[in-house]
Amino acid sequence: MAAITAAAVKELREITDLPMMECKKALVEANGDQEKAIAILKDAFKKISINRAGNVTTEGRIAILIADGGASAAMVELQCESAPVAANDGFQSLADQCARQMLSGPGAETPEELLQQAAPDAAGKTLNDLYEDLVNKIREKIVLSRVIKVDGPVAGYVHHDGKTGVLFQVTGEDAPASVIRDVAMHIAALKPTVTNVDQLDSALVKAERDRLSEEARATGKPENIIEKIVDGRMNSFYVEQGVLVLQPFAKDDSKSVSQALAEKGLTAAGFTRWVIGG
Repeated sequence: MAAITAAAVKELREITDLPMMECKKALVEANGDQEKAIAILKDAFKKISINRAGNVTTEGRIAILIADGGASAAMVELQCESAPVAANDGFQSLADQCARQMLSGPGAETPEELLQQAAPDAAGKTLNDLYEDLVNKIREKIVLSRVIKVDGPVAGYVHHDGKTGVLFQVTGEDAPASVIRDVAMHIAALKPTVTNVDQLDSALVKAERDRLSEEARATGKPENIIEKIVDGRMNSFYVEQGVLVLQPFAKDDSKSVSQALAEKGLTAAGFTRWVIGG
């Protein structure tokens, strides 16, 4: 058996960034052959995936990248097991690389499809190569759980802890990025459920309108007055149900979100709000 020198172990550690003992064990198994040792360490990645398959990934990072002028945007969610790993430079770099490829590449319907694509800033490597390298170094379950790309005009917002991300789309000409981003921040904080009233469950809306109508009729008021009363109260119901455009705007609650957008010639088109593990 070939002698395993400290220099050989050190060199393998510098190549793989794995613990010294893991590198020594791999070199012993490979009889000193560095390439075989690297292959052994790569194979260990699969074993790690199996061993940690049942582990819960409640930490992570949401990464967003917006094209020039808000023409399009990409968002990805990379999950892990612990907060220290979520703050790791390598982990955050992988999330950013995935977002960059999602925005600038051909797109992907699934995380698995995206991982097979080239890594934008790592010549000759795929995103999956970077992913495997990271798991080999960190030894923790890591999951690319969601990916999305949307057309603009669009702006995005990621909360300072990286756990909440929003993409907000509008229609309109010369859309100012600042107001769109302000609404994205509003969405992150106020948690609307839908963009417009017509996206609510129609049966739920009808049941509430019928209930309010019965209450108003019990007062003996004329039907035309009853209708106006119900319309006014339904607006409050819509806000309670989380209709974005009718919510008081977080930055200036004297106006609704739709009014704030209308002042800039914009209309809300849709949003995507993710929370890590949500």
